[in-house]
Amino acid sequence: MRNAVSRCLFYGSLTFGIWTALLFIYLHHNHVSTKQKESHEPLSAWSPGKKVHQQIIYDSEQIPIPHVIVEITDKDKANSVLGEDFNYTNRELREGFSKYGFNIFISRSLGIEREVPDTRSKMCLQKRYPVRLPTASIVICFYNEEFHALFRTMSSVWNLTPHYLLEEIILVDDMSEVGDLKEKLDYHLETFRGKMKIIRNEKREGLIRARLIGASHASGDILVFLDSHCEVNRVWLEPLLHAIAKDPKMVVCPVIDVIDYRTLKYKPFPVVRGAFDWNLQFKWDNVLSYEMDGPEGPTKPIRSPAMAGGIFAIRRHYFNEIGQYDKDMDFWGGENLELSLRIWMCGGQLFIIPCSRVGHISKKQTGKASTLISAVTRNYLRLVHVWLDEYKEQFFLRKPGLKYMTYGNISERVELRKRLGCQSFQWYLDNVFPELEASVGSS
Repeated sequence: MRNAVSRCLFYGSLTFGIWTALLFIYLHHNHVSTKQKESHEPLSAWSPGKKVHQQIIYDSEQIPIPHVIVEITDKDKANSVLGEDFNYTNRELREGFSKYGFNIFISRSLGIEREVPDTRSKMCLQKRYPVRLPTASIVICFYNEEFHALFRTMSSVWNLTPHYLLEEIILVDDMSEVGDLKEKLDYHLETFRGKMKIIRNEKREGLIRARLIGASHASGDILVFLDSHCEVNRVWLEPLLHAIAKDPKMVVCPVIDVIDYRTLKYKPFPVVRGAFDWNLQFKWDNVLSYEMDGPEGPTKPIRSPAMAGGIFAIRRHYFNEIGQYDKDMDFWGGENLELSLRIWMCGGQLFIIPCSRVGHISKKQTGKASTLISAVTRNYLRLVHVWLDEYKEQFFLRKPGLKYMTYGNISERVELRKRLGCQSFQWYLDNVFPELEASVGSS
């Protein structure tokens, strides 16, 4: 009897222990799952205990737009920018992304030059270009750029451009504060002796005026503007020069391949054209298949309503003739659309050249930039009041708060338009970008 009671107590205790352990495991798993779910939920401006402030997210291919972003922890920032597979505990990596917008460790490991894959169509490889082409001045403006990315830009131009076509590389330092971009940069520029000019602005001018300064020092037939975090591809310049040689009022852009900001892997981009909406937000637009029909196939130049703005080529005298940039625009933003409209409406043409390929780091930068937002808003208002005619109401319909904001004196730009005998914006919609007018009723 005593043995039976002992066995009952033993098995009862064992059963109770097992159920207790199972209950503990279940509760612990539930707690962890809840935590994981919370950590993967998208951050909201309405999350309790989170401080909210205004920021902009920007890239040279995109118009900056104000966003409300939650002030989050370093770990959250790293996860959102780098992804879960990156080591967010590395402070230097986090700071590099915050400062430069891409992976500085990989950039340093790549060094000052590398080979990138040839992303051109096979038909492009069969094309031949005349030996006698116009010469090019390559203008590269930079402000606090990561040293290796800047140097790879220059090295790729140096290594992949026939030197008889390369008049010069003009570097414009827009008052950078990074130490690597001073004596260290000057020392390494000896590599390009005889082909390099460096201009150091004595005050911060912003990209638009920095480019004007660079262009004023150029002596080549063609101005080629590049961003400071690019890598040109094989036979990149000849197609651009050849197109302009055939038509001096043609402005041309390469296909802009993507260099991934996390891995710096060079990736081909499809042949697209530049476009925008009634918010004046730049976007890439598909090219219809019939536009590539004919004997030239995928090598045929593509008419583009707008340019991204960071990378393009234009005859130097034509750039001056049509009024360069609006020098009263600040920093950057809107100058690409303003120049695009001016080219088309004032007798020029704008094309994408598929056989020219240039890689560009798709930076992911965040920053408090109320000054930049104000400048970009002002830039767009100058564009709207000079070039959109009665269609400016379509812009203000979507941005009513901007209708009575100041935008400076535009009389010089209005006079330029009259002097050049430019067409109306209605003509632009009818002949260049009818798809925009078709969306007139959309928000």
